[in-house]
Amino acid sequence: MTDSADTGATATPTAAARPDYVPEKFWDAQGRQVRVEALSKSYGELERKLSGMVPGPKSPEWEQGWRRAMGVPDTADGYGIALKDDSLTIDPDVNQRLHAAGFTPAQAQLVYDLASERLVPLVREYADSYRTEVAREKLAAEFGGAEKWDALAPQIARWGQANLPKPVYEALASTPEGVRALNRLMSSGEPDLNGLGSGARPLDEEGLRKLMADKRYWRDHDPEVARVVSEGFRRLYPDREA
Repeated sequence: MTDSADTGATATPTAAARPDYVPEKFWDAQGRQVRVEALSKSYGELERKLSGMVPGPKSPEWEQGWRRAMGVPDTADGYGIALKDDSLTIDPDVNQRLHAAGFTPAQAQLVYDLASERLVPLVREYADSYRTEVAREKLAAEFGGAEKWDALAPQIARWGQANLPKPVYEALASTPEGVRALNRLMSSGEPDLNGLGSGARPLDEEGLRKLMADKRYWRDHDPEVARVVSEGFRRLYPDREA
């Protein structure tokens, strides 16, 4: 049995020495190493092909496709906002900013809903407080200062609540002009003419006599004053006519 003729000869590198994860075309069998230049060129060509087929993130095409997939309208005018409060209006500038930020119609609607539910009540409360404070300052100045007004205001309130129907009193008490009218009525001592039996204090005989002495009764023959006098006496003395 003899040895092979190739015994002792240097073995030529073969493909068997190539790692499994390296494609054969990128393997230098003789040098037993990766053909880096060929691999790099092939990768560059592949990247160029893929970039032409599928837009990558942050590209205009990719962003437009993402916005449409999410339901973002093509323009800010595409938001169908439904206002829940008449004091609000649709703001084109706000809608434009929402659109630029990629808000969907539901998200844009939520912005307006939150403004209606949270912001509008705060603004109204502030406005009411401001008007009340301004009115108080004006009335205090008219009636001799804050100390005198603070003492007079409860008196006007008690008189109005006792002599006027509730809706009338609340309407007058809500404005400086109405408060001035209440004070004039209270100061003049005029009895209530706004509906006996509707929450106002009924007139006694002395009050009815004072009303009969009022020029509206004996000189002007005011039908409303005459009615109050007649009904007042009929209530006090149901068995006789006034």
